[in-house]
Amino acid sequence: MKIAEIFKSLQGEGINQGRPCLFIRLAGCNLRCRWCDTPASQTGGMQMSLDSILEQVWRTNPPYVCITGGEPLLQEEELERLLISLHKRGTTIDIETNGTLDFSRFQPYASICMDVKCPSSGVKSDLDLLEKIRTEDSVKFVVRDEADCEYALEVMKNHPIKGEVFFSPVFGTDYKPIVRFILTSSLPVRFQLQLHKILGVQ
Repeated sequence: MKIAEIFKSLQGEGINQGRPCLFIRLAGCNLRCRWCDTPASQTGGMQMSLDSILEQVWRTNPPYVCITGGEPLLQEEELERLLISLHKRGTTIDIETNGTLDFSRFQPYASICMDVKCPSSGVKSDLDLLEKIRTEDSVKFVVRDEADCEYALEVMKNHPIKGEVFFSPVFGTDYKPIVRFILTSSLPVRFQLQLHKILGVQ
């Protein structure tokens, strides 16, 4: 597998925000979002065997692992083998994906956090994938402005989502208009800042 990095930190977002977590960041991405916060993971990476990855993981024997990218689903065959090994150990697993590739084959092993790309990102997600989201999964809209919020609202109206929905502002933007939009629209979402960015950790 092409690995960008493996590291321990606090989970900064999603349904497990605040939990200590081992991150496995896969390298390579099929999108180029304008506000990508991990551009170094879009290409490159270090080739590692599954045994090497698991050896590094078992050193800390983490109860919770997040697999992110880049776009981890691009390495689907290797990813599934990794998930099976982690799942057998009883590890709680999240997968963060950009919403362009079918994630259903991985749902028996992990909770899915699907990004829905808003207009400010300059790219698009496959909205048909939202019907595959379960109650134990989640959806994240990274929003920069009211136009992004309006887009997210329209998506939610046309695509009922079973899992929890997050509005996460692009880091460094003015959060207040986004909060006002959520309140005035009575949206059934959770507003969430990126905790790791606020704390200054990876």
